[in-house]
Amino acid sequence: MASGGGAEAVRGPLLERKAAAEDGWLNKVIDVEEAKDQILFALPMILTNVSYYVIPLVSVMFAGHLGELQLAGSNLANSWAAVSGFDLMVGLSGALETLCGQGFGAKLYRMLGVYLQASCIISIIFTSIISVLWWYSDIVLTFLHQDPQIAKAAGLYLKYLIPGLLAYGFLQNILRFLQTQCKELQANMEGFTLESLSHVLTNLKLALPSAAMVCLEYWAFEILVLLAGLMPNSEMTTSLVAMCVNTETICFMIAYGLSAAASTRVSNELGAGNTNQAKRAMAVTLKLTVFLALLVVLALSLGHNLWAGSFSDSPVIIDAFDSMIPLLVASISCDFVQGILSGMARGCGWQHLAMFINLGTFYFIGMPIAGLLGFRFKLHAKGLWIGLICGLAVQMIGLLLLTKFTKWTRIELSQDSSAKTVDDV
Repeated sequence: MASGGGAEAVRGPLLERKAAAEDGWLNKVIDVEEAKDQILFALPMILTNVSYYVIPLVSVMFAGHLGELQLAGSNLANSWAAVSGFDLMVGLSGALETLCGQGFGAKLYRMLGVYLQASCIISIIFTSIISVLWWYSDIVLTFLHQDPQIAKAAGLYLKYLIPGLLAYGFLQNILRFLQTQCKELQANMEGFTLESLSHVLTNLKLALPSAAMVCLEYWAFEILVLLAGLMPNSEMTTSLVAMCVNTETICFMIAYGLSAAASTRVSNELGAGNTNQAKRAMAVTLKLTVFLALLVVLALSLGHNLWAGSFSDSPVIIDAFDSMIPLLVASISCDFVQGILSGMARGCGWQHLAMFINLGTFYFIGMPIAGLLGFRFKLHAKGLWIGLICGLAVQMIGLLLLTKFTKWTRIELSQDSSAKTVDDV
């Protein structure tokens, strides 16, 4: 009994030292506590993003049971709604990632509610403009050489979707408002105040480049699908590119959670004046992103045939998708990293700089290369996707250089004046 007790007494400290050594080794690789907090933050954001994706998907499923015309019309309507409305609302709400994120870090809790109201006013303004476009969308789509019957069905769908646009804009604003407060929710809503009107212009200065930043990237993927439709074997190429776009979109939903975590942690720490801590949090997010990208790439590499089978039963399309896997792996890897860096840019208030990076990389590098390889060199779907990879890779490098060489400064937030940048970036 005594020897058994002695063995237990010895084993206890040994286990403790072993655990401490392992913990110390892991902490040298990554800040474990910071990583744990970011993962717990990212998971609900991923689920939220997936739920948004499911809404139009379910609508299309129901429409498909009404007939082929309704199915085609709802698909066209959802694509047009995303390009002309929903993507814009996501981008406009990005101003709150800076204003509310840094305001929370600076403990200016009352201002968070003011910024939220200002952002909702902006959503109302843009919804009013877009609603007119959607009301006459059947005419617009017919002008864009869409089938008249499908355009008419899409137009009817979009008219009933107009109230959803305003709700979606408000929802994105509220999501950013809550997201930037991380785990703690302060009493920062005191009812509507006219003070929010004086912050609309301040909000717009961040919201407009944020919207452009998001739309320029999202539209590039839609352009690829349109270019695929102009190729000789358009049915095959369009199906293949659409499968790749959908795969990339679904994979990016996972990265989006970490992007939101990066934006929140960086903006909160900058608001509190902790620049070094903001950079450390960003480093942790990038390490988590690399690990996550490896898992996604591994899963896609091993299960791509099963995944392709969920899109099509055609052996030809499945084999063609198999040949796209190396390119898809490269684009997903770049997309994961740039997504995190874009979140960091929103947290710092660098939307205007990221906007110019996206404009240059996608529309002066990526799309021209895609058109050249796809049409001139007849690489078709592979050529289009190589062009996209070039755009994503240069975008990632541009954002890395922005992170490295731009001074990390917080914006000056006051209860008595509009937010303005302390230092010109």
